[in-house]
Amino acid sequence: MNHKIIIAIDGYSSTGKSTVARQLARELGYIYVDTGAMYRAVTLYAMNQGYIDENTFDKDALIQNLHLINIRFEVSAITGLAEVFLNDVNVEKEIRTLKVSRQVSPVAAISSVRRKLVEQQQLMGKNRGIVMDGRDIGTVVFPNAELKLFMTATSKDRAERRYKELIERGEDVTYEDVLKNVVNRDHIDSTRKDSPLRKAEDAIEIDNSNLTLVEQFEQILTIAKKAIAKEKK
Repeated sequence: MNHKIIIAIDGYSSTGKSTVARQLARELGYIYVDTGAMYRAVTLYAMNQGYIDENTFDKDALIQNLHLINIRFEVSAITGLAEVFLNDVNVEKEIRTLKVSRQVSPVAAISSVRRKLVEQQQLMGKNRGIVMDGRDIGTVVFPNAELKLFMTATSKDRAERRYKELIERGEDVTYEDVLKNVVNRDHIDSTRKDSPLRKAEDAIEIDNSNLTLVEQFEQILTIAKKAIAKEKK
């Protein structure tokens, strides 16, 4: 009997969802899926095609060409981590830039984009044993997930983490720009009409404003093990 569960991790941008989800999947021997990376890949495609920039967004053009977008994950032989491929090109580095971050929320708000990616995400979880993070995993993608977590932190703390991460990658950004992006994404993600960011009623909230990465992981791992043990009974 398959006692593996589905773990849905939702929350605000830059709360470390992907990091902890990846760690958790590795520890449990589960499959990890970064849904945010999928939306970032669609955004990168739209940017490369000239559909979206700082001033304009041709939604119709993107919608009409969604069928041309193929997204897959492939484990790197070097890092051992799943990396994102857009139409057979590794775009893992490109999708993590602030330039893409500035455009991803408007793209993710499009209903047809969400439908396309949600269908793919649900297929990925059909055999269970999966850790998936995003904005609507526990509310839309897997409303019946055995474990739902909702991660949050102050916008200031999240911006500081994101700023350090981008600087370490060699990006030329300012803290003020990163903070502005975090606040703007919060607003768009929380107020969009289709699948807005919200905490599922049965989700466990994790505020990591004052937690170290180790403390956060240990807390979440304990919660996950209890959920798995409950499923085995």
